[in-house]
Order: sequence, then C-alpha cells, then structure tokens
Amino acid sequence: MKGLGELERSIMDILWAESGALTAREVGRLIADRDLAPTTVMTVLDRLTRKGFLERTRDGRAWRYEPAESRDSYIAELMLEALDLTGDRSAALTRFAQAVSGPEAEILRRALTELEEE
Repeated sequence: MKGLGELERSIMDILWAESGALTAREVGRLIADRDLAPTTVMTVLDRLTRKGFLERTRDGRAWRYEPAESRDSYIAELMLEALDLTGDRSAALTRFAQAVSGPEAEILRRALTELEEE
C-alpha cells in the first residue's frame, strides 16, 4: 500500500470522518481551510480512487466518494509495512511492545488471545 501525500491525507481524513459518501464539491467545502481549485480536489479524489483508497459511485452527473477501507485498516497496513522494513521482526515487535502504554498492551493481549481462540 502506498503512502498518502499531505493533501491526500487531508481529504482522506475528511472522508473517514463522514458517515456517507461525498461529492467532490462537498469535499471541497469541507477542506475550506485551503484555497483549492475544484479541479484540484477532483484530481486528488480520482488519484485516490486509482490507488484503491476510495470507491466511487455515480450520483447523477457527479461522483460520490467513500473510503474503501477504514482509517484503522489503513494504519494497520502502514504498521505492517514498517515491520517489513526491519531486518529483525522479532526485535522490532519486542521494542514496540515495550513502548506501548499499559492500556495499549492490554488491548494487544486481548486481541492475541482472541486470535488464539479462533
């Protein structure tokens, strides 16, 4: 999975925060803190669709965009890609486990236990 550029990430944050699909115009309004041309928003949405981050459906003359996966799925994929970069996965996982907080460690324990029980 390829990473996201700054503008792509801003647009994905908007779409992840919404409960439904949005048009390019709606995304443009929600990213109003930047002075972007509507064509720029449409180009980025198209690029995100081609990269597999978004799905789009026709709504009259417009397209509606929504995330293909949740933010959590994207972050988990980034974490796995980072783990692939290490020469020693065990050392990296051990260091990660040592760095997380107590509540985060408990969440990991619970998730691993659930996986073992399946």
